Amino acid sequence: MGVDAATNRKVMELAGAHDGVWAAVGHHPTESSEPDLPLPIDSKVVAIGEVGLDFEHGGAGQVERLDALFAMAAELNLPVSIHNRGATEQVAQLIGAYPGLRGVMHYFTLGWDDAKRFLDLGFYLSFAGVITRPSRHELRDVVKRCPADRLLLETDSPYGNSQKRMGMQNRPAYLIDTAELVAELREISIDALGELETANALTVFDRMR
Repeated sequence: MGVDAATNRKVMELAGAHDGVWAAVGHHPTESSEPDLPLPIDSKVVAIGEVGLDFEHGGAGQVERLDALFAMAAELNLPVSIHNRGATEQVAQLIGAYPGLRGVMHYFTLGWDDAKRFLDLGFYLSFAGVITRPSRHELRDVVKRCPADRLLLETDSPYGNSQKRMGMQNRPAYLIDTAELVAELREISIDALGELETANALTVFDRMR
């Protein structure tokens, strides 16, 4: 996942060097420099991301930047991976301005009303290790209610640790911690969840097919 010009180049290099590794290129809202549009795109790039709005860390110019990134994603018919912090209303409005725009609400931590709003816009919800925190009852309810065909899991490594790995650097391998709890909450087997996640990932990131 690229967040600026340097990391966009790096993730494309990594994806190009390894089978089964894919890249997303974008410009994180907390990166102050202007994105170099259009972003570099090759056959291993499956999404525009990480992009979004973060009003807890500034805000100047973020809406205009995201609008330009959404326009590019729409033109290229690529999904977006959206970072949203303190800007739910603005993110939803901007998505609505691009009919047919598709993608993922990355590291989703909001309640059901906001979840339904993004689901109604056609987006997927992606959950990370934060759902394993004992206090996150409302978020766990969202995990249970999310339609099966809109559910995604992620590590957000090196951050987003599960409860039992607090204080450690997170790794993609630790996705199993989140998956085990999601399977329990949804009363399905871990194998069934794995099949569901594979199908959903290949649907939203269709270049991976």
